[in-house]
Amino acid sequence: MRIFNSCAAALWVSVALCAPAFAQDSEAPAAEMPNRSVFTGDWLTIGLGAGYGPSYDGSDQYVLFPAPLAQGSVGGFDFGARGPGLYVDLIADSNSGKDVKFLAGPLLRFRMDRNNDIKDPVVRLLGEEDVAVEVGATAGMSFSRILHPFDTVTISSDIQWDVAGAHKGRIISPSISYATPLSMAIFAMFSLSATHVDSHYADTYFSIDQAGSTASGLPVFTAKGGWKSYGASLLGAVDLSGDARDGGWGIYGLINYSRLTNDEARSPVTSLRGDASQWFMAGGVSYTF
Repeated sequence: MRIFNSCAAALWVSVALCAPAFAQDSEAPAAEMPNRSVFTGDWLTIGLGAGYGPSYDGSDQYVLFPAPLAQGSVGGFDFGARGPGLYVDLIADSNSGKDVKFLAGPLLRFRMDRNNDIKDPVVRLLGEEDVAVEVGATAGMSFSRILHPFDTVTISSDIQWDVAGAHKGRIISPSISYATPLSMAIFAMFSLSATHVDSHYADTYFSIDQAGSTASGLPVFTAKGGWKSYGASLLGAVDLSGDARDGGWGIYGLINYSRLTNDEARSPVTSLRGDASQWFMAGGVSYTF
């Protein structure tokens, strides 16, 4: 379920951007600080929710799935879930108060696309794919105080390679995000992203060989690498106490739209059995301490 990767990544980014914004309260004089932000030191957010998205990349049939959330910071080093996987920022400047910050660190993901929950009976005849184990890194920069003292623009990119032999490919995912508190309790983030894949990845998930054509009745198709998709997402989070600085319970929601392009859109699994337009939605409850 590809949506699980996309959704959890967006949720991690939202909290990572939200934390420094509220941590900036620590720069004010003590007399002006009614509360010390939970984000100024070590912190952890855990959450549990549900998502709704395509049963495989390119499908027009949707499924429900669990969407857990976990991220935090220890000793200034941020970490968080990235889909079924983990990311760690090895540059400890998240709470430094700087207007320009850098992020870089290792990334591990498990990709389960076309591994199960294939709702389309024809695409199911092509067979299930193995779970991919993708190892790589994330790097980027964030810029604070763009329109007011608490907003942030982040430009970053993920790159990872499958080391388990499932698709044996490489994925690059650049993105740009704007994040801002709308009040002491409400946070929002808007992001734009794209995904570039190599020929190994494209061939695994979007090509149809002669055996697959015979089994499914779909035409033979050879997919090449390139820009696979582009998309946009909007995320909102609300602290239920009315003040995000004190942590505690909150709720979050995400809506994401992406559009498959090039051979990924032309592939029969998309053009004949699915849809190039892909919608993803998720929401849940979180607790920060």
